[in-house]
Amino acid sequence: MYSTNIGKTFLATFNREFDKKYSAKTFFEKEFFPLFFDHPKYMLWHTNSPFVQMKKGQKPHLLNEEERLEKLNNLAEKITAGDRDASVAIGFPASETKEFATTSGLVSNISQATDENDVYLSWIAAGLGMGVAGGYCIFLNEPDILLTLYDGWKQYRNLLNDPALGNVAPNKINTWNGQWVNYFYSNEDDVPIDMPALCRSDIFKQEPNSVSINTVKWSTLYFNLSKKYPGHSTTGYIFSLGQTNKTLGFIPFHFKQARRLIDCYENLFGENAALEDKNKYETLFGIHIKRACELGVIGLHALQPQDLKKYFIKGEFPNFKKKKFPAQKKGESEDAYLSRLDSAAEKDKNTVILFRTYKTWLVAMLTKNNEEIAEYSEEIAIALHAYRDNGRTNERKNRIEKDLLTAASKKKFINELVPIVQDIEAEYLSLIKDLKSTAHLMTSEDFGYFIVLLRFDYAYQERNN
Repeated sequence: MYSTNIGKTFLATFNREFDKKYSAKTFFEKEFFPLFFDHPKYMLWHTNSPFVQMKKGQKPHLLNEEERLEKLNNLAEKITAGDRDASVAIGFPASETKEFATTSGLVSNISQATDENDVYLSWIAAGLGMGVAGGYCIFLNEPDILLTLYDGWKQYRNLLNDPALGNVAPNKINTWNGQWVNYFYSNEDDVPIDMPALCRSDIFKQEPNSVSINTVKWSTLYFNLSKKYPGHSTTGYIFSLGQTNKTLGFIPFHFKQARRLIDCYENLFGENAALEDKNKYETLFGIHIKRACELGVIGLHALQPQDLKKYFIKGEFPNFKKKKFPAQKKGESEDAYLSRLDSAAEKDKNTVILFRTYKTWLVAMLTKNNEEIAEYSEEIAIALHAYRDNGRTNERKNRIEKDLLTAASKKKFINELVPIVQDIEAEYLSLIKDLKSTAHLMTSEDFGYFIVLLRFDYAYQERNN
């Protein structure tokens, strides 16, 4: 079971880092159990395990120290007795007699012996998955990341035990892990963790009677991991354990491609914009985690902005026009009016970031001359607007928007250029003539990205009209 491999890597790293010689059982008893289960609020809830099986009248949050220790001993007895079902060994089959039930995951049909050490390793690994939006967890078998997760365990325990923070949701170690690693790697190296800042972040959501933990988007986590491993590739295991377990399998993570996208954003729009827009554009990149895994690799393709697909399929035009700033209402206070102005400005800024996000991904997907193509596309868009605006009727507008920029093939695109070349203004003639040759030399795949890029640049020019 793959969880035992994760536990094994972690334990070897822990022993080396802290100069220990712990077995899996020793670590579980001295480190894992005291953090995860020896408190009124658990950090992990594993269905049907001894820790959640209560005697009549017992409640997890009301157990005393002796009763919690009894749960630990119950688990040890089951392990010693040879029990290896999913209630005892996490990620193992639900039952040997029900081979691959829906509650089995991370398993193989290859017969293999499982010793006590492996069972304890599976429990350790249960605290090392990083939960991401979409209901899945990611295992990364990387020593540094696993050790970072261990540090995060203590932070989560502190949050659960701190009465000043309110009722922080228990049993959410995997959700916490995703947020913790994302937060940890989003900060500069050697910056001490500021717990008040952690609490002020968007990690948490205040509910009426509790504080829940938001689930991090996989792409945001991926971007911040890429800061730590800019040229690195690794293989992740993506899964979900619950009433019905799901396994998406082993997926390569190419962190270099995340850096390529960020560098592209910076080259197109400047270093300051890349820094200022970071928190917003990172959340816009990335399709659903399940769809990303279907691509077979976590990289540039998987980072396609979620809503971009419709512009390929339907040939739609986006709306990037400037938002109108509201006038002050009669009787409206100055503070209220300024607040509405700020809101309108924020919406307009978000429109700009959305355009930048789309353009960055499209440019990055082009196989060569990326930055030159980005500038070239903008020049063409400006020329097409000039051509449209000099027309006396809607004929030119329709030719551009209904025929040229929705062309599904290079041939149709080039054919639609012919009437434009015949009557476009002299200052743009050579540019449009060159466009015919440029499109002809593109691969079909590159043309697919270029036509959408050109449509976006054309739509963005509406801001200047």
